Amino acid sequence: MLKYEIIYSKLLNQIQLGALQAGAKLPSIRQLSQEFSCSKSTILTALRKLENQHFIYAQPKSGYYVVDHQLPSTPSTNNVIDFATSSPSWHAFPYKDFQHCINKAIDTYQADLFRYGTPKGLPSLIREAQKLLETYQVFTKQENIFITSGVQQSLFLLSVMPFPTNRTTILVEQPSYHLYMDYFKTYQVPVVGIKRTSKGIDLQELETIFSKQDIKFFYTMPRLHNPLGTSFCKKEKDDIRRLAYKYSVYIVEDDYLADFDLNLKSDPLFTDDMEQHVIYLKSFSKIMFPGLRIGLAVLPNALIDSFQRHKNTADIDSSMISQAALELYLKSGMFEQYQKVVSKAYTQRANILQQSIAKYLPDFQASTEICMHSHIVFPREINTNRIIQHLKLKKIYLDTIDRNYLYGFYRERILKLNVSNVEDYKIEKGIHEIAHALSHPQNHF
Repeated sequence: MLKYEIIYSKLLNQIQLGALQAGAKLPSIRQLSQEFSCSKSTILTALRKLENQHFIYAQPKSGYYVVDHQLPSTPSTNNVIDFATSSPSWHAFPYKDFQHCINKAIDTYQADLFRYGTPKGLPSLIREAQKLLETYQVFTKQENIFITSGVQQSLFLLSVMPFPTNRTTILVEQPSYHLYMDYFKTYQVPVVGIKRTSKGIDLQELETIFSKQDIKFFYTMPRLHNPLGTSFCKKEKDDIRRLAYKYSVYIVEDDYLADFDLNLKSDPLFTDDMEQHVIYLKSFSKIMFPGLRIGLAVLPNALIDSFQRHKNTADIDSSMISQAALELYLKSGMFEQYQKVVSKAYTQRANILQQSIAKYLPDFQASTEICMHSHIVFPREINTNRIIQHLKLKKIYLDTIDRNYLYGFYRERILKLNVSNVEDYKIEKGIHEIAHALSHPQNHF
């Protein structure tokens, strides 16, 4: 056995037996080289192997630490089945790992915390973000990347700032992201809608809107749409880009669930954007937690200066502590490890959801994609509110998608189903109860 493998095995044994506990700092490379009577390069080889397997992680100018992958205890079980809540399960995040990154961020960037940050975001985070974006097939330069206070800030800035085309009307899918719909209702920004279903959008209607209306940009979720849970195929994405080029319309692509897409051949609209018409947005709210308030925006060259000016007046910079902690979390490899774990867990729930819908609700139109949320389209004779109230008495929480529509837009009778907060063993039971409620005449008009 080679020397570095002996060192690796001994350190791994100490970690697994608890002699080196989670969060503990390893002895320095000099101390280890003295302890094992070997060169520093041999120690580094052993440490890199432990790091590659996510047993330890490196902190710049500090040393190596033992990773803590233990999750906090699962909340006490109850009889509630919550299909309405879309935020991720709080107990699914290894908060001790990230807490350590926060503490190290304060130590590492303590001087920066006492002055305003950089307008575009922490440069070291932008470098790590560039690497992360490449895993989503988003290839761009660092100068095109902005760190924002979540996707909401990006949408607000893009909605108010002028574009080179001098157009003012925004086109949105219907239904769409409910908080963005609330924004239009609150600020009275010019907006029009285009219907989206499980089959996609009508491309002829899209061309008509592009050609006859003053469209500034088209806001879309090509991948795992919220709240429908559906995705565009490659041809649809190609056609949407082609029409955007033809009529000089920008596209705002919200790729908030990029981490959960099982289709490795499904690239974002941005990937094949040869004419810089696509603005790419990425959130960490679903893969990590909403309170982080960090998002990524990738801007075409023509929009960088305007976006920068408007961002400067909005908040100067996003939270420095959150940015620094996320940078360390990405750089250490802990995010990649967590991403695999949580994606697997949510995919399992998504599979159970689709199997349950197919089993108990085969006659209803629904999404068939493996996504943590789906939907069911009700016929006109079903009283949606009565169904929701009936099931609420059984502690099954559901919601319509009324908030996901603009005022005045035709609303289908759609029930959304989200399993990000539903334990695996409850999903089938909940869907069975929904099917049972739908079979009762008193829940019809």
